[in-house]
Amino acid sequence: MTGQSVTRRSFLLGSAGLATTVLAGCTTPARERIAVRPEPVVDTSIYAAMYGPKDDEQFPLPAIPYQKIDPRFYRQMVPNPTGERPGVIVVDTANHFLYLTYEDGQAMRYGVGLGRAGFEWAGRGVIQYKRQWPRWTPPDEMVARQPELEPYSIRNGGMEPGLKNPLGARAMYIFKDNEDTLYRIHGSPEWWTIGKSVSSGCVRMINQDVVDLFNRVQNGTPIVVLGSAAVAAAY
Repeated sequence: MTGQSVTRRSFLLGSAGLATTVLAGCTTPARERIAVRPEPVVDTSIYAAMYGPKDDEQFPLPAIPYQKIDPRFYRQMVPNPTGERPGVIVVDTANHFLYLTYEDGQAMRYGVGLGRAGFEWAGRGVIQYKRQWPRWTPPDEMVARQPELEPYSIRNGGMEPGLKNPLGARAMYIFKDNEDTLYRIHGSPEWWTIGKSVSSGCVRMINQDVVDLFNRVQNGTPIVVLGSAAVAAAY
């Protein structure tokens, strides 16, 4: 294995912080789309480790059968197609990708799944705060539509953290102008939804990937969410 391969493996699997100055199917309008370059040739041997079990978590994460996921959606370093400066999260809802931009024209790219809420907000904001193994409190509107969720309502304190919690292992909470957008980047136990538009959630990631992203960003990290052209024009 070359030194370059070792460096790439370490970077993809690593969790070093990035020091920078950064739930109902739905029908949506045409969306902004980032031009995705041809897929780079990658060393697939790294993915067994990348998506293997994480026994050091509060709730140990099981291995992900990554072979059943389109390789486009594996975590990988790619040329930055976003036009954003280093240290910015960009959510490309049209292509189901999330990018974290780096120096030298590079970006870490993750595959994401999108629910109805994942298409409801677009614009620029910041990661106001982030949580490990968060509680899930479905909004009252969702509980009204799905009464079976009442035990997890805000008034009942939400769902305890754990492997079945819809927010998964980590959540990042997006604010704009100091107001909560109710838009989240979060983990999900439903790895098979990555690269798809599903019934619920905002921006969902493989738990192993959301842990990696969580460790790379800090509170205050800028984020751009690309939505419909009409919404995006507003910012």
